[in-house]
Amino acid sequence: MTSTVPALSTRMAEGSALQAVLLDMDGTLVDTEGFWWDAEVEAFASLGHRLDERWRDVVVGGPMTRSAGYLIEATGADITLPELTVLLNDRFEARIARGVPLMPGALRLLTELAAHQVPTALVSASHRRIIDRVLASLGPENFALTVAGDEVARTKPHPEPYLVAAAGLGADPTRCAVVEDTATGVAAAEAAGCHVVAVPSVAPIAPVDGRVVVASLEQVDLGFLRKLVNGMR
Repeated sequence: MTSTVPALSTRMAEGSALQAVLLDMDGTLVDTEGFWWDAEVEAFASLGHRLDERWRDVVVGGPMTRSAGYLIEATGADITLPELTVLLNDRFEARIARGVPLMPGALRLLTELAAHQVPTALVSASHRRIIDRVLASLGPENFALTVAGDEVARTKPHPEPYLVAAAGLGADPTRCAVVEDTATGVAAAEAAGCHVVAVPSVAPIAPVDGRVVVASLEQVDLGFLRKLVNGMR
């Protein structure tokens, strides 16, 4: 976990319950969910196995240990989980070295949050080595805190990553807005008690009471997030 500010700033607008914004990375801010699948397809092809496209929805958004473990079991590949984790990270890192496409609306949202000095954290199931690479495209200055999947004992869908992020910003989780693109991430944020807006990238996410689902990050701005936490939609 890396942090540039030790505690929550109280510079929020009067009348707003919002204390912090916590953002997922892959598929939410950067268009990389397809990169992960391509890396998985390549890795298993090198091991002599072909992945079934139907497995994509199973592994999307999950921690690498769960996704990689599922694919090893599904294919019967002769590789250990630690070996596959290194292989997948290597192949994914090679892909993002060529450039990371941002999701529509991502840069605008980050710029707006920074301009209004809203405490913001990046909360990802990706490992630190991957996050640090992607931060070069997102702008590390846009985040007071970043939490990687290999820096917590239990990653998404467990609430720990979001609880750690909120605590690191000195924020109450129930006064944090979270933006996520997968059911796994949404489950983690909701279990942490956060207010969630889902922006599905690969698999659909059902709207339920207390959860907002939108088609694009371009529909999300600071005013939207303040209303989300204030209980207005």
